[in-house]
Amino acid sequence: MNTTELAREMSAEAQAEVSKEQLMADFRVVVNDAEALLKATANQTGDKLAAARAKVEESLQVARARLAEAQSAVVAKTKAAAKATDAYVHENPWNAVGIAAAVGLLVGILIGRRH
Repeated sequence: MNTTELAREMSAEAQAEVSKEQLMADFRVVVNDAEALLKATANQTGDKLAAARAKVEESLQVARARLAEAQSAVVAKTKAAAKATDAYVHENPWNAVGIAAAVGLLVGILIGRRH
């Protein structure tokens, strides 16, 4: 695998991780809102409301479990990517320096155009 392919693969993985982290953050907000709704309706009565509350509570438990699984998967993939990057840099230090310099130059050009 050449440096360009590695850079593209790392970039795609980084974007996927950011998307997953954003999804998890959004999911946390939904879970928190649902919990707040349950607390707000705690003193309400009625069979239908009680059944709906029970269903929401069950769904929240399942959602929390899935969120925990997703978080652990993201952490594991992030650690694996970091190890792979570290190994690549140690095996090919000059290629890594070249990639870093190219990215720095590109960022510098983009920032320079904005001013």
